[in-house]
Amino acid sequence: MLMLFEMEQNFSVTTMEIAKEELREDEATRKNALNQMRLWLKKNNKIIHSRSDDSFLLRFLRAKKFSLPLAQEALERYLLLRQTFGRKLFYDIDIMCPRLEKLLTLGYIFVVPKRDKNGRRIIITRPGVFNPSKWTNADMCRMHGVTYETLMEDQENQIRGFVHYTDAAGMCLQQLTLFTPREAVRIVKNGERTLPMRHKEIYGINVPSSLKFALDFGLSLISEKIRSRVKIFSSIEESHTYVDKSLLPKEYGGEMEMSTMIDLWKQEMLEKREQILKNEKMSVRDDMFSESAKQGRVSALTNSHQHMVGSFRQLTVD
Repeated sequence: MLMLFEMEQNFSVTTMEIAKEELREDEATRKNALNQMRLWLKKNNKIIHSRSDDSFLLRFLRAKKFSLPLAQEALERYLLLRQTFGRKLFYDIDIMCPRLEKLLTLGYIFVVPKRDKNGRRIIITRPGVFNPSKWTNADMCRMHGVTYETLMEDQENQIRGFVHYTDAAGMCLQQLTLFTPREAVRIVKNGERTLPMRHKEIYGINVPSSLKFALDFGLSLISEKIRSRVKIFSSIEESHTYVDKSLLPKEYGGEMEMSTMIDLWKQEMLEKREQILKNEKMSVRDDMFSESAKQGRVSALTNSHQHMVGSFRQLTVD
């Protein structure tokens, strides 16, 4: 296929080597898997409409290392998630929306322009600038949604994966009340299992000691594989051992002003805007899915989670 040939020509030799070594991907495997995915889509009565272009299907195949059954399950889960929780997470995720544009300008979540030494994009999140009295949990979800959807359109990102860099300075107890504990469980679980993203490194800085219980709760929800990639630092300088500070905003020891990085990221988002909005046409027959599937297939809360529910309910917010 000409498209596949052109795709390989646009990738560096190193990128193709990573795809082969980490994802078991080569031209023959990719071509066969794409054909099988398209045949499966045509025969799948649960799916009313889905994208079937290379870039879209490959994000699931790569996330599941070209296991067809796992990639097909992930695609079904993703489409169902879009439809079930769509209004909060996947619909109206237009960066031209004034509320989302304002959150971007504040630097709540953005992506630095340069890739790190492993070719990965660095996603910076600053929850402390999110004012719960001005913004809703839907705003937060939609902002993450438009960011991740934009990133996943890039096939280099699909192969290389992502680095998360979160500055928790300024976070307060009130922000924890944006979601119920059960909602938090669903978001974290689906973020790891359903969104076809390769989370390679996760860093946190400036975590207030008063919110350590919330951090422990969040870490208890993710798999051991992802948990092993999380590192928490007491200072920005300490994080420079793992993250090249020249890639970070000037405010974190880098060279480029944060506002400039945000402007550059906005341009990237605008370039992908039309495609992101077209994604809203995808749909499934939700009556063909079980209730547990529509609820994110989250199992009952464990005793430790129940304890956390109590902690959330006891919060007093000024």
